Amino acid sequence: MAVIKVIEVLAQSEKSWEDAAQEAIREASKTIHNIKSIYIKEMEAQVEDDKITQFRINAKISFQLKKD
Repeated sequence: MAVIKVIEVLAQSEKSWEDAAQEAIREASKTIHNIKSIYIKEMEAQVEDDKITQFRINAKISFQLKKD
C-alpha cells in the first residue's frame, strides 16, 4: 500500500498561471521527492495599470512517501 502525503503551497509568476504551477513544483521538488500530482485550488492575479503583473496560485501537491 502506498502512502501519499499532501502539502499546500503558494506560488506566483509574471508569465502565467501554468508557469506559477511549474514554479510550485520546481520549488517543492528541491526538498520533496516522488511528486505525483498538483491540484490548483485557487487562482488570483495582481493588476497594475490595467495589466496583469502577477499570476498567483494556491495549490495542493501530493507525493508518495518511501517505505523504509
